[in-house]
Amino acid sequence: MARRPFRIGLTGSIGMGKSVAAGMFARLGVPVFDADREVHRLQGPGGALLPAIERRFPGTTGPDGVDRPALGGRVIGKPEELKALEAIVHPAVRKARQRFVARHRAHAMVVLDIPLLFETGGDREMDLVIVVSAPGFLQRRRVLRRRGMTPQRFARLRASQMPDHEKRARADVVISTAQPKWRTFADITRLITCLRRSLVR
Repeated sequence: MARRPFRIGLTGSIGMGKSVAAGMFARLGVPVFDADREVHRLQGPGGALLPAIERRFPGTTGPDGVDRPALGGRVIGKPEELKALEAIVHPAVRKARQRFVARHRAHAMVVLDIPLLFETGGDREMDLVIVVSAPGFLQRRRVLRRRGMTPQRFARLRASQMPDHEKRARADVVISTAQPKWRTFADITRLITCLRRSLVR
């Protein structure tokens, strides 16, 4: 019998529509852990990680939490600095994820929405890995619509992530968002229906 809950890792590069897909899983009644939201909580006002971040990156935190543009300027495009930040953030997020799974152990499955799933080795803890993907031109168009985004910043962000084709090659399932949302929702509905049937056997 599969362990409960069945762990579905959901990942995808920036601008691929992962958050939209995560919302669709939630609509279908599957509990979703949002790693990005947890990072914002840990780095927000009074967040548990603020002292450690301030010690390592002085001047990047304040009463409102982490100054994200300031911290980004210190780590984006600087592998050693990024590793130092990740050494602070990733263990805390992993613990939060473990608590989430424990709280939802009565559910047949959970979705763990983790942008850097492969990069952090988190895929080894999953029962199924889903990659959300779209063509590069669509990714670029979506990301450049974001407030404060520039082509240069987008290029740095892409360079810091595993390429989409590598993620797709390592996925168990690839969900396309290069289609109307109702089609993506239909794809996810079919997947969840199949998983629910298989998990009750």
